[in-house]
Amino acid sequence: MKDLINNIKSSIELSTEAEAYLFSISKERTFSKGEVLIRQGQNVNSNYFVTAGCLRSYCVDKSGKEHTLQFGVKNWWISDYIAIHNEESATLTVECLKESTVIEFNAKKLNRIYELYPEYEPFQRNLLERHVVSLHKRILNQLQLTASERYELFLVQYPDIELFTRNYHIASYLGITQESLSRIRVEKAKK
Repeated sequence: MKDLINNIKSSIELSTEAEAYLFSISKERTFSKGEVLIRQGQNVNSNYFVTAGCLRSYCVDKSGKEHTLQFGVKNWWISDYIAIHNEESATLTVECLKESTVIEFNAKKLNRIYELYPEYEPFQRNLLERHVVSLHKRILNQLQLTASERYELFLVQYPDIELFTRNYHIASYLGITQESLSRIRVEKAKK
């Protein structure tokens, strides 16, 4: 929790009351590799701040193919925000790719922080803006860059992630086949 509080305090002044509220609505949890925090189709009422490890969110399409939406690493947030915002069943599954420690927040109680402690709002707005920018960049990269260029950017954004992810996780994130990913790695190794 100290990492999160320090993260927040690096961009805004946080009152001791707001800090105490954050502590009161959260709990630190550790999950083993392979454990699922959210399963597609279930109700979602939690947001997770990652303090250690690596998680991924993904959906499974009608043909059974997985599509990785996000990897959650240290100091990143992860959940099924569509389900939380629209109060509907999860469209995503969130699983641990390695042992991970998270701070779990009740989404409704976390949302109340704006009315109780308005000083928190700029932090959250900035977080949401960065998230939207990241998503827009990812969409533009999918439209404009080659698979090889997307892979290079992926390695910059997620250094060392290949140590604990499977090829199909990365391939599905990049929108390519595992075979294409293998070819890109061979070409990269030749350079």
